[in-house]
Amino acid sequence: MTVRSKWLCTKVEADTDGTFTYEFQAVTSGSVENDSFFKTTPSGQMQLQSVVGSHFVQGQEYYNDMTPATPAGEASSTPSGS
Repeated sequence: MTVRSKWLCTKVEADTDGTFTYEFQAVTSGSVENDSFFKTTPSGQMQLQSVVGSHFVQGQEYYNDMTPATPAGEASSTPSGS
């Protein structure tokens, strides 16, 4: 089962060590689609850190798809790096 959520990037920070920190809030309004997501994800926060360049833009909305991971040692249906 895959669960999709929708997030607004609220902060992009380039740290002095070359990493990036991103902060996200679950969408709450702004479109019919966002209203629909708000009904199932009324609140939430997410923070990510990356050592590989800037991936996200502050003010941009993003989907996040959560799929259960394949247990260690079992073949994955998704190629690595995807």
